[in-house]
Amino acid sequence: MTTIYDFKALTSNGKELDFDQFRGKVLLIVNTASKCGFTPQFAGLEELNQRYKDKGLVVIGFPCNQFASQDPGSDEEISNFCQINYGVTFQMMKKIDVNGKNADPIFQFLKDRSKNIFSDDIKWNFTKFLVASDGVTVRRYAPTVKPSRMRKDIEEMLMVEAV
Repeated sequence: MTTIYDFKALTSNGKELDFDQFRGKVLLIVNTASKCGFTPQFAGLEELNQRYKDKGLVVIGFPCNQFASQDPGSDEEISNFCQINYGVTFQMMKKIDVNGKNADPIFQFLKDRSKNIFSDDIKWNFTKFLVASDGVTVRRYAPTVKPSRMRKDIEEMLMVEAV
């Protein structure tokens, strides 16, 4: 597989999502958790979603319970939590692993395309990956980077004027 568009994954309600439908779009893919100190970033991610979805940005959240068991709920519980508490309208996926032998292939691709100087592994919840419309170029952001700080990079990838 050579681009993000070669992958498929399951949504929070168990339906297959073919990433090929996002060809030519900019993707913001995040490993999320509903019981983490960074959980309030859902609001910022939704703000980016609302601001740029009509300009070609697609935000996708992948719940992960690998970091201090901070997303222990079912896929339905996690999705409901995000909608009720943060008004999330972007696509939430089935819970996955992002590291180790069971790491989801999408996250393996993202890690391979954004080599970290110290380690390829994801260190914590809310690591963010911005994938350019070529489906190959990936920028990686630490959990501490607030979604609002990504606007300039998103606008560059979307080639839109600041809103």
